[in-house]
Order: sequence, then structure tokens, then C-alpha cells
Amino acid sequence: MRHGSIWTPAFCRSAMLGISLSLTAAAVLTISAPRATAQQKETPPAVGEPKAFRLPERRSFTLDNGMQVSMVPFGTVPKVYVRLGIMAGNANESADHIWLADVTGDLLQEGTTSRSADQLAREVAAMGGALSVSVGPDRSNVMGDVLSARGPAFVRVLADVVRHPRFPESELPRIINNRSRQLAIAKSQPQAIASERFAKLIYGDHPYGRIYPTEAMLKGYTIDEVRSFWHDNVGAARAHLYVTGVFDADAMERAIREAFGDWERGPAPASVAPPAPPAARSVALIDRPNAVQSTIYLGLRVPGPTDPNWVPFAVTNSLLGGAFGSRITTNIREQKGYTYSPYSFINAAKEGAYWAETADVTTNVTGPSLTEIFGEIDRLQREAPSHAELHGIQSYIAGTFILQNSSRSGVAGQLAYVDLYGLGDDWLRSYVQHVLAVTPEQVQQMTERYLHPEKMQLVVVGDKKVVEPQLAKWATVAP
Repeated sequence: MRHGSIWTPAFCRSAMLGISLSLTAAAVLTISAPRATAQQKETPPAVGEPKAFRLPERRSFTLDNGMQVSMVPFGTVPKVYVRLGIMAGNANESADHIWLADVTGDLLQEGTTSRSADQLAREVAAMGGALSVSVGPDRSNVMGDVLSARGPAFVRVLADVVRHPRFPESELPRIINNRSRQLAIAKSQPQAIASERFAKLIYGDHPYGRIYPTEAMLKGYTIDEVRSFWHDNVGAARAHLYVTGVFDADAMERAIREAFGDWERGPAPASVAPPAPPAARSVALIDRPNAVQSTIYLGLRVPGPTDPNWVPFAVTNSLLGGAFGSRITTNIREQKGYTYSPYSFINAAKEGAYWAETADVTTNVTGPSLTEIFGEIDRLQREAPSHAELHGIQSYIAGTFILQNSSRSGVAGQLAYVDLYGLGDDWLRSYVQHVLAVTPEQVQQMTERYLHPEKMQLVVVGDKKVVEPQLAKWATVAP
């Protein structure tokens, strides 16, 4: 989080009125103002009670070919968001084809057998929107946000994109070169380097543990491999279409049935085995000679969203390190000044979630930073937080959750989330209430149950000659 300068309207108005101050008077004001402010500082108002989240009822149906459809009226702006989620992504790649799903997604936007890339872009732009593609570990999405009146037309275009992709071989070198530049940039950044090694420690040889390809691997992909990946992983049986916003439900359903009704069923949803959790702590130090900062990645596997303790643990994460006012952030940023932007998070992959804390810290306090992080975990294991501290975190989570669901794409994203994990819409409707029901004792219990420092994987990217002695107290550094 960055803090900008404060604009003072009163000063601007005074300047416009031609009011001037002598240098002496201005100096007196400059010196005395902070003292007066400190004396007059008031307690901020109490946090208001979070509002409940109300999810509009969705209309769902399944086509004969297995494709699922969810339609949710939302908002008043005359636009409709359409998102086709396909259960295929990086988890479906082989060990020697990392990023093949991403290259395929890039080429998907290069036109269809009946529309060139330029025609496709212009046609969607005339609908008031743009087509985009995203690729994730478990799922890929093809989506767009267009004017409500053009929703049925966009559905037909979207169907053409996924059913009749052109995958022009002439564009593959450009796509590969773009990805190659992205790879080179990522591999030069300590955060990306640390996250890659951390994923390997957490997931091992599982597809989740493979983050970046080699340059040679990436440049060796052929158009036949792209087409084969699409053919082997995409079809109606793996697809779920989400429609949110303002739309004519009957017209949209007709368009969906006409455009997708005879799409081939394709492969059944793939079964990806969950990765085995690491047996013990590993410590990896990646040398960046003379680096002024160390990048820390620390964490371990935890239960996923289907676990009954997911919400209490999410609250625990926010209180410990996942919010700006969290304990770890307050400690090593505000009090110690070791880092600028530490944070913790839970990565909710379908086949294996993990909790992690990451921070870029000054090199000579790498060890002390870890001491404070582990210390905050230990403190929360020994003593429950106060009701006041917990209530502030709960209000933050509830408010953020409602903001995340305040847009067409946000609603579609949340529905896709609960569908991915089989949670049901009631999970969304009751999420805020469940967050607010978490007790201080539960937070302490979640920390005791899931956050075991002796099992955490630790990656540090920094100046080895300075950092390695600071890590000796935790474990032997792996080569």
C-alpha cells in the first residue's frame, strides 16, 4: 500500500483569494501545527457493522452435451458479462510442456476459421466490449463484458472462438517471443524466483509445482502441439457458461442453446491426483550477490475450501498477516521497519491449498525478520486475540467480500469459485455470517492446528554470504 501526499483544500482556497502569510508567520504555523495536531488527535469512530451479502438467485440448466449454464441478473447498468469457464489449465500440462496452456490461450484470440483476429476484435468492440482469455492451474476462461442488447450476439461469437479456433501457425513465433520476454523478466525478479522454488518445495513433481518452462522448452512448441492440447482438453463436458448483469433471459438462453447445443461433448473432466505434502521442513537459499534485500517465502500445505475450518482459518490468516493492520505487518513493517509490504495469503488450489507469508526485507535483518514472524505465530498459538482486534479484522474481511461481489465479473467469479469446489450458493450467502461468528478461541485453535513452524518450507533469495549465517538456527540450508 502506498501513501501519497495530502492535498489541503483550505490552503488552496486561501491562495486563490490572495491571502498571504509572512515568512515568520508561516514558520510559526509550520512549527506549531504538528504539536496542535498531536494534542487534538481524536479517537477514530467505531467500525460500523458489516452488511450481509445477498446473492441474486441464479437460473441454471445443462445442455444435452454436458455444458452447464448459470444466469444471474445483477445491477442496473445495461451491460452483460459472459464468461466460459473450461476445466483445463496448467495442471493438464506434461512436465516437458510447461506454459503450453498459456500459449494456447494466447493463440485462441487470433481468430476463428470464419473470422480473422482483426475481424474478431472489431466485432466485439462494436458490442461495447473486448474478448479476453485467462489461464490458471485448474481452469481457463474466455470472457467479455458487452452492452446488454448485444449479449446474444456475443454468445455466438464466443461459441465460434472456442468451437472453431484458427490457431494460425504464422502467429506462433510472435506469441512465443512475447512469452519468452515475460519469462526472462520473471526469472530476473527475486519474488518470481522465490515463488518458483517455493512451489517446488510445496508440491514436488506435481503440475502445481511447475511454474516456469525453460527457454528451450518454450521455443520448441509447435502448432500441432497447441492444437492437440486444445483437442485433448476442451469440450462441452468441461465447460460452464456464466452470464451476469442486465440481460433478456429468454433471448440469452436461446442464443446459448443455438450456439453451443451441438458442440461436441469432448473429453470428460480430467482427474488430477493431489500432490503429496512435504514430510519435513526444507530451507532453500538462492544467491543474489550483493542484494540489498532478501525475499522471503515461508509456508506449508493446509486444508482447502471444502474443509469446515476454512472460514475460521481465513480469518486467522487475515489477523496474522493477511491484512494491512495484521500482526506480522504491524511488527516487521510499522514497529521494526524491516520491510515495506509483507503479507500472508492462502492459495486455494483445487487439489492442494497452502498458506504462505512473504516479504522483501533488508538483507542484514533476514534472520530477525523470520524470528519475528515465527514469534507472532507462537504468540497467537499461546494466546487468543482480543474481541476488539478480531472484530476489526472480521469487519475488514466482510467489507472486502461484499466489494468483491459488487460487479458483474465479481459475481461470476464467486459463482465459479463455489462451483469449482462444490460448495453451493448457500456458502456465498452465509459467508459474512460465518466470518462474523468466528471467536477469538477459534483463531487460537486454527493457529495451533495448522501453522506448524517445524513443517514450513522456507525460501530466501538474497546475498548468500550475508544471509546464510542468519538462517543456521532454523535448519541446514539445502544446496
